[in-house]
Amino acid sequence: MERKISLVPIIEAVILGIVGGFIFKFLHLPLAWMLGPLTFVLIWRLLTKRSLHWPIGFRNTGQLILGYSMGLSFTNESAQQILHQFPSMLISTISMVLFGFVIAIIISKIVGIGLPSAVMGTTPGGLSQMVVLSEEISEAEPTIVTFMQTVRMLTVIFIVPILTINTLVASNIEGDFVVQQSQVSESGYFQLFIFFVVVFLFTKLAVRLHCPTPWIIGPLLSSALLSLSGFEPLHVPNFFTIIAQLCLGIYLGLGMKTNKLNNWRMLLPITLLSSFLVVGFSLLLAYGLHSIFQISMATAFLCIAPGGLPEMGVTAQIVNADLSLVAAFQLFRVFFILFIIPLFLRKVFGENKEEKIVKLS
Repeated sequence: MERKISLVPIIEAVILGIVGGFIFKFLHLPLAWMLGPLTFVLIWRLLTKRSLHWPIGFRNTGQLILGYSMGLSFTNESAQQILHQFPSMLISTISMVLFGFVIAIIISKIVGIGLPSAVMGTTPGGLSQMVVLSEEISEAEPTIVTFMQTVRMLTVIFIVPILTINTLVASNIEGDFVVQQSQVSESGYFQLFIFFVVVFLFTKLAVRLHCPTPWIIGPLLSSALLSLSGFEPLHVPNFFTIIAQLCLGIYLGLGMKTNKLNNWRMLLPITLLSSFLVVGFSLLLAYGLHSIFQISMATAFLCIAPGGLPEMGVTAQIVNADLSLVAAFQLFRVFFILFIIPLFLRKVFGENKEEKIVKLS
C-alpha cells in the first residue's frame, strides 16, 4: 500500500507532462515534448501547491538518450572544424561571461542584492555550478542565485527555440524532434543494445570522475568516439527521444522554487529583462560568427546561446543545424564555467570577505 501511495506524485507528474506535450504538439510549438511538460508541471505546482516527485534516474535516462543522439553527429570532418573554431569558442564564451558580469553590476544596484549573488545568478549556462559555488562564498545567497539562474534558464530555453525556428531558418519546420532513422531489425536492436552498454559504461566513468553533467557528456563523448572510430551509427527510434524530452521537461518544471524567496516579485522582472539582453547579445555574437565563418545563422546562434546542452542540441536537430559544432561550443562553455569561472569568483569574492561586502541602498 505504501508503494502505491508513493507512486502518486510520480504518476501525477507523468500525466501533466503527457498532457502538456500533446497540447504543445497540437499548437505546433517548438520542443513540444520538453517545453510542454515543463510548462504544465510548473503552472500546476504554482496554482495547486501540490508536491510532485520525479526520480533522478528518470532525468538521467533522458539525458543519456539525448546525449547519445547528439554524439552520433560527430564525424572526422566535424572534428577538424571544431579544432578550427577553438579561438571562436574561447572569445565568444569570455564575451558572454563579461556581458553577464556587466548585467550583474546593474542588477545589484537596482534590486539591492549583493554583487556576488548577482554575478552568480547571471553567469550564462551555469545553473548547477553557480548554485553549488554560492554555498561556498559567504557573501552570496544561494536562494537568490537559484532563482535567477532558473528564471534565466527557463527564459532561454523558451526564447531560443522559438526565435531559431521561426526567424533564423528558411523552411517551415515542425516543432517536433525528428531523428534520421534507419529501419532497425532484430540484429539492429541487438547492436543498439551493445552501443548503449558501451555508452552506459562511459557514463558511469564520467560520474565516477565527477564530470559536469555526466549523464549528457558521458554518452555524448562515447557515441562520438564510436562514430569517429568508423562504427555505423545506430540512431535512436523517435519514440525514445520523445520519452527523453518528457523526462527532462518534467524535471525542469519541478526545479523552479519560489517559496523560499521573499522578494521574488521584485527580482523576477529584472531577471527576465537581463535574460532577454543576454539572448540579444548572443544573437549579435552569432551574427559575427555567421559572417566570418560562413556557417548558418541558426547554427551560430545555437552555438553561442546561453542555454543547456540538451535543449540547444534538440533545437539544432529540429532545424538541421550543425549539431556537432553546437555540441562542441556548448560543451566548451560548460567546462569553462566549471573550471575557470569558480577560480575567478573565489579570487574576487572568496578573499578578504569583510572588505568585499557590497552595501547597496
